[in-house]
Amino acid sequence: MITTPFSFVASANCILYVGAKPVFVDIDPRTYNMDPKKIEAKINKKTKAILVVHIFGHPADMSSISKLAKKYNLKIIEDACESVRASHKSKQVGTFGESAVFAFYPNKQMTTGEGGMIVTDDEKIYKLCASLRNQGRSDNMQWLDHNKLGYNYRMDELSAALGLTQLAKLDFMIGQRRKIAGWYNKYLEEYANLVRVPVTEKGNTHSWFVYVIVIKNPKINRNEVISKLNAIGISSKPYLPSIHLFDFYRKDFGYTEGNFPVSEKISASSLALPFHLDLKEKDIKYISNKVVDVIKNTQ
Repeated sequence: MITTPFSFVASANCILYVGAKPVFVDIDPRTYNMDPKKIEAKINKKTKAILVVHIFGHPADMSSISKLAKKYNLKIIEDACESVRASHKSKQVGTFGESAVFAFYPNKQMTTGEGGMIVTDDEKIYKLCASLRNQGRSDNMQWLDHNKLGYNYRMDELSAALGLTQLAKLDFMIGQRRKIAGWYNKYLEEYANLVRVPVTEKGNTHSWFVYVIVIKNPKINRNEVISKLNAIGISSKPYLPSIHLFDFYRKDFGYTEGNFPVSEKISASSLALPFHLDLKEKDIKYISNKVVDVIKNTQ
């Protein structure tokens, strides 16, 4: 199954759980999503599907990926965990493939505390998921009739109630996230020689899971920048490590540094800045100015 090395590790782990092999494709240096131009070279007779991650709230190039999937008769599964309400050419993410997953962890655009959802328009997939979430219960709804191996993936009522209230406010919350991202762009774009701000490709709408910048000068130590920001009360985090360089992926698949150079470069130079709904424009201006000062004074 083809996927990206630049994502939260669960995007690849889920492939291993079903006994398949993740085949990584390097990313686009502008969007940080899987580069469609590099996918075809990784397709062979064993390839069954493409697991597309919409990273950080920005949709992948689903037009190009869908054409490739159709050409080679491959399934598309969307990891839209970070991109609820994002769209590509006026079509919502999560509606391009046979199925898609969304996450409702507390740091996402909406939350149920934990958990998430699967969406599909395939009746067979729906029935399978409904069964697997409840210990493999059969679809005849008979009490304690279980006809396959399942697990407990049920969401409790309190979490669901929280999710419903969040869902009612989702468009407002994403609107606020877009406003905050716009403020960051306003104060950081003039320092294009120092940092690269996130892009929104033409035809896409961004739902802003996080706001990630990339330090342009490769001689500047990103971790030192993070440490200096933390010392003055500005929390920031590296986002994201490249999956193929985790120890067990190196051990099991023989990956080494240099296998996916774009992903590795972005992993080494990117950081997520403070991003939550209580931030005001004055906060973003302050954070942006401090980020610029720290980068200028870090060599």
